[in-house]
Amino acid sequence: MKTLLKNGKVVNVFTDSLEFTNVLLEDDRIIGVGTYCDEDADEVVDLGGRYLCPGFIDGHIHIESTMLTPAELARACVSHGTTSIVADPHEITNVCGTLGIEYMLEASEGIPMNVYMMLPSCVPATPLDEAGAVLKAEDLKPFYQHPRVLGLGEMMNYTGVIHKDPQVLEKIKDARSEGHLVNGHAPLLTGKMLDQYIGAGITDDHECTDVKEAMERIRKGQRVMIRQGTAARNLEALLPLFEEPWSRRCLLVTDDRHPADILEEGHIDHIIRMAVSAGKSVFTGIRMATIQAAEYFGLKAVGAVAPGYTADLLVLEDLDRVKVRDVYRAGKQVVSQGKIISFEEPMVRPDVQKAVRNSFYVDELTAGEFHINPEEDSCRVIRLIKNQLLTDEWITELDFGRNNGVDIERDILKLAVIERHLHTGHKGIGFINGVGLQKGAIASSVSHDSHNLIVIGTNEPDMALAANRIREIGGGNVVVSEGRILAEMSLPVAGLMSEQSARELAKQNLAVRKAVQELGAREGIEPFMNMAFLSLPVIPSLKMTTRGLVDVEKQCFVSLFVQR
Repeated sequence: MKTLLKNGKVVNVFTDSLEFTNVLLEDDRIIGVGTYCDEDADEVVDLGGRYLCPGFIDGHIHIESTMLTPAELARACVSHGTTSIVADPHEITNVCGTLGIEYMLEASEGIPMNVYMMLPSCVPATPLDEAGAVLKAEDLKPFYQHPRVLGLGEMMNYTGVIHKDPQVLEKIKDARSEGHLVNGHAPLLTGKMLDQYIGAGITDDHECTDVKEAMERIRKGQRVMIRQGTAARNLEALLPLFEEPWSRRCLLVTDDRHPADILEEGHIDHIIRMAVSAGKSVFTGIRMATIQAAEYFGLKAVGAVAPGYTADLLVLEDLDRVKVRDVYRAGKQVVSQGKIISFEEPMVRPDVQKAVRNSFYVDELTAGEFHINPEEDSCRVIRLIKNQLLTDEWITELDFGRNNGVDIERDILKLAVIERHLHTGHKGIGFINGVGLQKGAIASSVSHDSHNLIVIGTNEPDMALAANRIREIGGGNVVVSEGRILAEMSLPVAGLMSEQSARELAKQNLAVRKAVQELGAREGIEPFMNMAFLSLPVIPSLKMTTRGLVDVEKQCFVSLFVQR
């Protein structure tokens, strides 16, 4: 079938320019770009001077962190112009092992968005963590033969790379021997240690939080993924990368983004809009989100409006505002006037469905299990950094005779992480600063990357209530206060995702956010997204796991108590 898109302003990602011309499609390919493309076609679409550009590619995303299944994520993102994503399913594999990879591959088959996969490299993230599975190199190897698998996902265990851990190096070797990429994850790493990390074959990083850090990586040959998600918002700090020579080595990614934000603000289109509003070139933003991502990941004939390229195309009403009107994926229209066209749901095998729906193995909790027996007055407190996944260590004196150390006036709340996969009964308990709750408690089964049960609260009874409610509903987010559940969001798929529509889940997402704000959460803090990273022991500097506090730089457990 031939389709003629005529009278459009084509965005040329090779020259950063516009050309008023026609584009001829045959089935899933572009076969001509020029005013001479006026032959008879099965369908003729007059663009009326609207803009035509390649579909956007999110170069690094965790589908699970959107809390949507792949099909529902497609419904939310494609209307914003995202026609391809490169997903790392290490969240669900930390819960379900290789069945999690199978679920993601099957649940993303045939949807109107290309879903490519990077195999999870760190399950668990480090040996200090407790996940629902342990994936070794031999467990991953068979998946490299899948046509949508592009490489090895973010290598968070940078200490394992630098110290040449045999299992870590074997995973990297396997990916590279297949001709695949290895994603990076090495926040704040610099100098000699960064050289060793890159030298092992790791070619990108999405954890840069300042421009100096990013420029060092580009100078040393890496690609930098400029991230703007729900919790980690690095775009503003990295805006200088939109200039030459840096821009040619950059991609745009969301990493972790909640459904309410996608529906309200957008996806990759939102990042480009933000950059343009800050004075950067829209051509540069589009180039980062299309051809540069495609070429980096080796997606042949993807990412441009040019002969021979796949017809993943966007029709824009406005270029600088990146206002998407219509979307074509592989030559087939999937969005019309901003509305996605219906599609068939993918089929997932029953055994895989069962595996991802049974993920909670933890006993009912009592308030007393959140009590801390003081050994010293001085304690290590995890301190949040606004808009970052990084945390600080704060050593301060606590009054354990008053609310067991919780000090609402100083914004010091209690934090607990409880193992939920293997019924070990392990739990780490400590303190957190920067959340701002004045009363109540919040709990979630989304806690990167092992996704154990995590709770923050002002008092022990509310913490127990919130944790037990998560257990009852099979995962999700819960807000409680004074013995009453105020809001909840159910995530029964591995305790990470819902099969509800993006719009319905976004309503619940906003409801739990509103409930947390009413409990006094600090303005500008998205507590559930920030809370989700408090147990990830690969992002500096202090984190809480099921077995206690971890000093991330030293990769060792440290005591909650400090002798003065």
